[in-house]
Amino acid sequence: MKSGFVNIVGKPNAGKSTLLNAILGEKLSIVSSKVQTTRHRIRAFLSGDDYQIVFSDTPGVIEPKYKLHEKMMSAVHASMEDADVCIFLADARDSIEEIQSNIGLLKVKVPMILVLNKTDLAKASDVSEKISSLQNNMRVAHLMTISAKQKLHIDQLVATIVQLLPEGEAYYDKDELTDLPTKFFAAEIIREKIFELYDEELPYQATVMIAKFEEKTTLIKITADIIVHRESQKAIILGAKGSKIKELGTRSRLELEKFLDAKVFLELFVKVRDNWRNNDLYLKEYGYN
Repeated sequence: MKSGFVNIVGKPNAGKSTLLNAILGEKLSIVSSKVQTTRHRIRAFLSGDDYQIVFSDTPGVIEPKYKLHEKMMSAVHASMEDADVCIFLADARDSIEEIQSNIGLLKVKVPMILVLNKTDLAKASDVSEKISSLQNNMRVAHLMTISAKQKLHIDQLVATIVQLLPEGEAYYDKDELTDLPTKFFAAEIIREKIFELYDEELPYQATVMIAKFEEKTTLIKITADIIVHRESQKAIILGAKGSKIKELGTRSRLELEKFLDAKVFLELFVKVRDNWRNNDLYLKEYGYN
């Protein structure tokens, strides 16, 4: 049997979360057209008859500006330490020089699969040119092209990963998908809806904490706190006469019911925590360890 750890890295908005969801056939990572939506290292498992792959979806590689960013980059570096295989995901529309430069920033000691994503959005001639230039990179064990959104060549990518994995036993039960608690994903779903509904910087200055997660006989009761920096942001979250938070609650509840396969009663509250992204105590409380 083959088993091992595979870490997905790349710059923000390369499609890492979309790729993980496509591989699993389940939505575990939040997806947004805005960059830097992933803040945590999300571990997920894909099990076959003769293999088990433990994936890590990591935040995009960025230059840290806040302590929150530093925590995010710590997750990236930690993921590289226990990897058996590294997937470097690049946008197929990026320049050859940018892709080469980003690869050079990583200190990878395991086989690397360079994956050019979003090929459905790139010119075929440009992709062919990149393949010719990049396939001779000595740090790359395999080069592949995919479209994670269209689930194109995902099976071939999984087969290539399995080839590179060492022999070993399964780390988790075959029916498990992740080692993160359900309420973590509940918070991520609400945060995803904040990215969908609100503009500019507000989604980046907000986080979500699940205060209560109670499984009743007929439904699941969830109480969530939305944390923002300033009172003015609280007003934006609420909207005129509470209209915006009502829409946020409705969208979040419908997605939660789909994810949990159960009826959900959702309560949302907005709390102001001044400059929480630079406060170690707040970051620890909100799960950014």
